[in-house]
Parts: sequence; C-alpha cells; structure tokens
Amino acid sequence: MLIDSPYNHITSQIIGAAIEVHRTLGPGLLESAYVPCLKYELGLRHVTFAAEVAIPLSYKGVELGQGYRIDLIVEKLVVVEVKSVEVVLPVHKVQVMTYLKLTSCPVGLLINFDEARLIDGVHRVFNPSVFGETEGTE
Repeated sequence: MLIDSPYNHITSQIIGAAIEVHRTLGPGLLESAYVPCLKYELGLRHVTFAAEVAIPLSYKGVELGQGYRIDLIVEKLVVVEVKSVEVVLPVHKVQVMTYLKLTSCPVGLLINFDEARLIDGVHRVFNPSVFGETEGTE
C-alpha cells in the first residue's frame, strides 16, 4: 500500500537519487561508500539536507551527550538511514521509527543498497504521531 502523503514529492527525489547511485556503483559496497554519493546526487537535485545529524541522548530528563547520528535529514522532513546489509531486519525499521520520534520528522526512508534492484531495498517508515498509530512501515 502506497500512502498518499504530502511528502511523496520529497521521498521520490531521494529515491531517484539513490537509484542513480545504485546504478552507478551497484550493490556490495559499505554504507560509507553510498552516503557521500547520495549526498552528491541530492545536491545535484538542489535538495537540502543535513548529514550525520547528532541526536542527543536524554534519559529521564538528563542530557547524557550525543547518543545517535542520523545519516541524513532531507528538507527537515525526511530521515534517511542508509544500509548495505544482506537482509533488512525489523530492528532497522524500529531504528528509523525511533529517529522519527526523536526528530519529529513525519517520514523516514530506510534504503538498503545491498539489493540487485534498489527499489526492493527501499522502505518508507511513518511517524505515528503524524500519520496515526495504525500506520508504520510499507
């Protein structure tokens, strides 16, 4: 099910950029190879993003320093988590869901570059506070 959302235009641009990277490099490389190429492709498309975004760890109201780094936040709306793994596990989708909650971004993309066809490795994750508790991933 493809959820019709106002963020489809942005996620389509991100997916298009990722497909171009995958077409050029192919599967099988480390995540660290794909991220700079994806940043380059997003720049060519004049899409704004922040990379390696530090998220502080807060526990019971106490800031305990930097807890996480998000690969990309695009247009201040879409969390992008890049993977290069044989199998996307439920924990990877939960990771993106947690990032959505921590950033209040409405949608996330989990992109696994270790697929023969990149589109098979693209997973959209929705922030339940924006889309309701019944929504999650597709």
